[in-house]
Amino acid sequence: MAVSLDPVLQEQKHVLKNLYSLYLHDLSKFTSSLDITSDGIFEMEELNIFWDTAGFSPFFIKQGEMIIGFVLLLERPFLKGQYDYCINDIFVLNKYRGKGNGINVVKELFEQKKGKYYVIELASNESAVSFWKGIYKKMNIKYEDSRDLIDEEECFVQTFQV
Repeated sequence: MAVSLDPVLQEQKHVLKNLYSLYLHDLSKFTSSLDITSDGIFEMEELNIFWDTAGFSPFFIKQGEMIIGFVLLLERPFLKGQYDYCINDIFVLNKYRGKGNGINVVKELFEQKKGKYYVIELASNESAVSFWKGIYKKMNIKYEDSRDLIDEEECFVQTFQV
């Protein structure tokens, strides 16, 4: 079944908050900077920023009517300088991984939003690094790759044009 990107409405914030906690749980495997709150969840500090700040664009990844993940896209006017877009976060529920959903949603995003992109992965997150390298290969995207220290974490940064 095909996947689609649907903008997250502010009244759906609670659903994104729940998914974001699962995403941060997965990410905590690769960094010591993430931990649960006293309520026992991984929490994004200020989720309202997604709707209060121009250039934050959260999307649900859907398969039919079922929400199977999310994408957080940063764009102008939030982004300054030479890049038009940054795929800040992408998350697909475990049950839906490894079935082409990630690449299909990235293809859809690239069809909708042409421009200069950058993507950042924690260097220790080998599955994310592999995912993005696979995207570039399958979509024949020429990219530049660099290593950088971001928030005291070793990261890979890829820049490219679509």
